[in-house]
Amino acid sequence: MAGERNTNQPALQGASQALDQFKYEIANQLGVQLGGDRPSRENGSVGGQMTKRMIQFAEQNLQNGNRL
Repeated sequence: MAGERNTNQPALQGASQALDQFKYEIANQLGVQLGGDRPSRENGSVGGQMTKRMIQFAEQNLQNGNRL
C-alpha cells in the first residue's frame, strides 16, 4: 500500500531510537544502503535480519531463565 505510514507504537519510550540504531547497524553489517530508492529485497533483508536477531536474543534469555 504505497503512501501508507506505519502507525505502530513502541511498547517502551525510547525504543524507536534504539530500533532505528539497530536497523542501521544491521544495514551496515550487510552492506545495504537503506532508502526508498533501493529495492525492497535489500530493505527487507535488514528487517528480516533484525527479527532473526531479536528472536535469538529472546530465546537465549528464556533459556537462561531470564524474563524479558
